[in-house]
Amino acid sequence: MAHLLQSYGLVILFFLVAIEGAGIPLPGETTLIAAAVLASNGHFHSIEVVIVIAAAGAIAGDNTGYWIGRLGGRKLLDRIPVLRSTSTKLLPRAERFFKRHGAKTVLVARFVAVLRTTAAWMAGISHMRWRVFFLFDAAGGILWATAIGLIAYVFGKAVADTIGHYGLYAVIGIVILAAIGFVGYRVWHRRVERAISG
Repeated sequence: MAHLLQSYGLVILFFLVAIEGAGIPLPGETTLIAAAVLASNGHFHSIEVVIVIAAAGAIAGDNTGYWIGRLGGRKLLDRIPVLRSTSTKLLPRAERFFKRHGAKTVLVARFVAVLRTTAAWMAGISHMRWRVFFLFDAAGGILWATAIGLIAYVFGKAVADTIGHYGLYAVIGIVILAAIGFVGYRVWHRRVERAISG
C-alpha cells in the first residue's frame, strides 16, 4: 500500500475513501493513515493536502451512497432474496432511528467501521433531508480526516524517529503500546456501537 501511495498517492487516497463511503468496504481509513505517515516523511507536500483530499473523498463518497440509497436502495434490497425478508423487518426500525438520531449518526459514522459503509445508504433510504445529511456528513468527514490524519502524521514521524534513535527496544515498546491502544480502541468502539444501536 505504501509503495502504491508513493507512486499514485492522493488519487488512490481520494478514490478508496470515496468508494468506502459509497458503501463498498475498502480500506479507506488505512489508506489515510498510510498517506499521513508518508507525509510525515516528506511525501505529498504537506499533511494539510492529505487531510483535504481525504475529507473531499469522504464527502463525495458519502453523498454518492446517500443518493444511491435514496433513489434505488429499497428496490435493490427487495431484489436480493437473502436481504428481502430481513430488510422488511429492519428498514422501518432504521427509518425511525434516522428520524430521531440521523444527524448524530451521520456525524460519528466516519469513526465507526460498520457505519462508515452503511450510514449514507441508510440515510438515503430513510429519506433524511439531504441538506441536513450534507451538513453533518461534511462536518464528520472533515473531523475524521483531520483527527486520523494528524494522529497518524504525528505518531508516524515520532515512531520513525524513535526507532532510528533506540533501535530494537523502541520497536518492542511501540508494539506493546500499539497493542494496548488497539485494545482500548476496540473497547471504546464497542461502547459507541452499543450507544448508537441502543
